[in-house]
Amino acid sequence: MANIKSAKKRILTAEKNRIRNVAFKSSIKTAIKKALELAAGEDKAALNSALSNVYKLCDKAVSKGILHKNTAARKKSRLTLAVNKLAK
Repeated sequence: MANIKSAKKRILTAEKNRIRNVAFKSSIKTAIKKALELAAGEDKAALNSALSNVYKLCDKAVSKGILHKNTAARKKSRLTLAVNKLAK
């Protein structure tokens, strides 16, 4: 355990950030699963909305430093390929 006051503060801050990052990543995974479920259905409007939401969440995660830009690009690319495959 840290003895210095600033180090104790950094531990608390790091834990808060970790919890926020985990929650944000989880919301991205949930949005991807929802989009994949909609891809199997017939509702194109809902699918486009879900894809837009996933793209928005990934871009937001990159800007906040939660995901690396290549990771976000990979997630978006794989989702698009999967949706196109299911749509056929």
